[in-house]
Amino acid sequence: MNTHYNIDLSLIPTTFDLYHAILAGIVFVLALLLIFLLLAMLAGASRRAKQQALIAATPTTEPEPKVIEKIVEVEKIVEVEVPAPAQEPVVLKEATTDSALQLLGLLQKEARFIDFIKEDISNYSDNEVGAAARVVHAGCRKVINEHFDLKPIRTEQEGNKITLDKGFDASAVRLTGNIVGEPPFTGALIHKGWQAINVKLPKLTEHHNPSVLAPAEVEL
Repeated sequence: MNTHYNIDLSLIPTTFDLYHAILAGIVFVLALLLIFLLLAMLAGASRRAKQQALIAATPTTEPEPKVIEKIVEVEKIVEVEVPAPAQEPVVLKEATTDSALQLLGLLQKEARFIDFIKEDISNYSDNEVGAAARVVHAGCRKVINEHFDLKPIRTEQEGNKITLDKGFDASAVRLTGNIVGEPPFTGALIHKGWQAINVKLPKLTEHHNPSVLAPAEVEL
């Protein structure tokens, strides 16, 4: 089905009044704005294309391999110069029993020390124990004086106030009481302590048995 449209040319205005002038002006302004917008878009696209071309044409500078190698070498040197502190190994010394057995044998020989220690003295009076202790004391004193050179660790009078500075030998001075804070410490000297300057134990023969502290005695 075909539809025919008829245009009535008599409806087209033949005069140009104020209303049509305003419409024409609005259309002209919109046309100018559209033209300016298109020109601005073209100019922006052209600038972006030029910038991309400049970026693509500019060569990128990379650091020379020598510089990188030098930096790596410096880092390695720093790591070597500042190593992590290593803990010192604790060395344990194994004590031999020969010297201890030899000393115990000398105390038994001169002071009957083992006999006195092993004896049950609960059935003896104080006077009897005291008399035996004098004999043991005299013999022990003889052994110590003959085979050991001893001297006090501290030379001050016992009971006097002394000061222990930072770094004092903790193996030679034992602290007791209320220990608070860091050295220096000030306190009363309770005991001077003892240290061995020289030890003079007799030499043993090759076949001597140090475990025999006192031989058994048989009377014939």
